[in-house]
Amino acid sequence: MTGSYSLLVADLIGVAVFAASGASAAVVKRLDLFGVAFVGFVAALGGGILRDLVIGAVPPLAFSDWRYAITAVLASIAVFWLHPQLSRLRRSVLLLDAAGLGLFTVTGTLKAVDAGVPPVGACLVGMLTAIGGGLARDLLTGEIPVVLQRDIYAVVALGGAVAVTVLSWLDVADVVTLVAAAVGMTAVRMLALLRRWSAPVAVP
Repeated sequence: MTGSYSLLVADLIGVAVFAASGASAAVVKRLDLFGVAFVGFVAALGGGILRDLVIGAVPPLAFSDWRYAITAVLASIAVFWLHPQLSRLRRSVLLLDAAGLGLFTVTGTLKAVDAGVPPVGACLVGMLTAIGGGLARDLLTGEIPVVLQRDIYAVVALGGAVAVTVLSWLDVADVVTLVAAAVGMTAVRMLALLRRWSAPVAVP
């Protein structure tokens, strides 16, 4: 499996996972089928669209490669019809969301580095790729974005983006190290959920 093909597969898995997350939030808000598909699409591809616009890759992959849009829409429709069964799989959904966070951080950071974005910028682009869709999802469903609350989410993405940028700078960013970085982010995110870690909150 070539590096570019591996990157595509990781991207599409992340798209499906985040689409399912967005569609689940839309189902809870009792949106119709179109609303569920739209929120799922935005949740899955919003971060990638933002990434591509920042690095000058236009039109964004979400619009130029049909596989991204189709994956997002199909995953969203599946959640619309199967949500009663999926509601009993909350832990599995949280694990998939954490895995999507790791995958999108890795792919977003790598694409920024490959586009010649300086290290600090590449870290920010990687983080925004991972959290951008979630921000849009929560805004569309009338919620305060999770990443802006106490949840350890954006911090994990930023830390992972830094790690991927360093690996790339050291020229050791191969499949094994990148998978390890994604798995590490997933593990930290799940551990934060289990231990209920949170970022500091200002006391009014």
